[in-house]
Amino acid sequence: MANRPDCYGRKPLARAQPGLFDVLMQLDFDACYSAISSRDPRFDGHFFTAVRSTGIYCRPICPARTPLRRNVDFYPVAAAAEAAGFRPCRRCRPETSPDTPDWNVKSDLARRAAELMNDGCLDEGSTADLAAALHISERQLRRVFNEETGASPSAFARHRRLQRARLLIDKTSMPLSEVAWAAGFKSIRQFNDQVREVFGAPPSDLRRAGSNKTPHQANLSLRLALKTPFNQENLISFLGSHVIGGVELFSGTTYARVARFSSGAAVVEVSFATDADAVILRPRVIEGEPIADIVEAVRSLYDLSADSAVIDGVLATDKLLRPSVKRRPGLRVPGAFDPFEVAVRTVIGQQVSVAGANTITGRVVQRLGAPIETEYPGLTHEFPTPDVLAAGDLAGLGLTGARIETIGRLAQAALDGQIQLGRASSAETLSAQLLALKGIGPWTASYISMRVPRDPDAFPGGDLGVKKAFAALGGTGDVQTWSQRWSPWRSYAVMHLWASLEDLAAR
Repeated sequence: MANRPDCYGRKPLARAQPGLFDVLMQLDFDACYSAISSRDPRFDGHFFTAVRSTGIYCRPICPARTPLRRNVDFYPVAAAAEAAGFRPCRRCRPETSPDTPDWNVKSDLARRAAELMNDGCLDEGSTADLAAALHISERQLRRVFNEETGASPSAFARHRRLQRARLLIDKTSMPLSEVAWAAGFKSIRQFNDQVREVFGAPPSDLRRAGSNKTPHQANLSLRLALKTPFNQENLISFLGSHVIGGVELFSGTTYARVARFSSGAAVVEVSFATDADAVILRPRVIEGEPIADIVEAVRSLYDLSADSAVIDGVLATDKLLRPSVKRRPGLRVPGAFDPFEVAVRTVIGQQVSVAGANTITGRVVQRLGAPIETEYPGLTHEFPTPDVLAAGDLAGLGLTGARIETIGRLAQAALDGQIQLGRASSAETLSAQLLALKGIGPWTASYISMRVPRDPDAFPGGDLGVKKAFAALGGTGDVQTWSQRWSPWRSYAVMHLWASLEDLAAR
């Protein structure tokens, strides 16, 4: 089917890419139409259906009557449909669809551009500023991003702002003027015009039509969609075993932490919805307007955009991982709520047990973290910032002299901009920057790449747990060589190998 026109003479909108859903990923018309006719939930988020006769676009699972073939176009991302003039369907709410950025695997550049836009790069700056941050020309940025997503950077950024705005309009009673600023709009007029253009009604009408609104600031409750299957148990186990005292805590399956961004501060509580298709985020704002930053940080930490059907399908073809994939469908790679925090915690954890690293990191927080008052017993401090750690005294906390020097170098490098510790970082560039710092080796760089820029193919092959699990599962030869069959999902393979150690211990 590849690249041939459909029966109406239309060609697929995107290039082919390897993977289980090849046909869908190249948006072959017949395959996409079959998916919307059956309302197959596996394809939710993979593409969007635009209906020219009504001017709306939908998710593949929309309960409305399947439109006629001659009236349909398919788009790889919602932003592309909106840029073409289509409005979101009011029944299936495509603007709330869980993200499935399959193009992230194919283009690191597109992924980093999207992350920068998620962080608000185009809310104040221009496309030229975004290109400069990526060290490419504006023309190259537009070309690559359009090829990978079907939308321009500006259209993608606008869609993200509107997503945030609709979430806050529907689920909170924040004044609409504050919703506009929190969502990243430059002015109230821009907010009103774009909401009216895309949703077909002014913000005030959407607010009247919404439901389940919560009091402003004090008790916000936001629902962030995820794609199933989602292995809650393993994610909770991982996060719970890496808790930093004073900054984070777990109570049952609920995660809570102190959050500090340039946009403000809050205490964040995250739990799973009872129907298991979303996480419920409850931020308690302390100062500023950090809601948009918190949403993106939670998406990263809980790996909400991963498409487990595709990932599990690839990993299950390998005899070593097949039992774990079957036992743990939907395994996720925890991201980074605070990239600098994860980097420091990783350095502290070099050649130290997880429990030992937790203890030492908690001591660092108690000595150098800024105290903060919260309603949660146990949440007492913010994690130290790079400037504080670069100048701080870490002696007597259980760290070796070499480790103290490495943390100091890492903090100073982050402060000076010598390393780009952010979710929009290039995994390859970040790894090179980290390895250039004395005291940071391949394991540390690979692990940070797994969690900060969320490189799906990072592989800390030197990890002792990885080697032990590989041998115990019957792997032969070099694990680094064997791991090529897990590409481009080696980070997820690592999580399965670590999880397999629990099975071995139980036996």
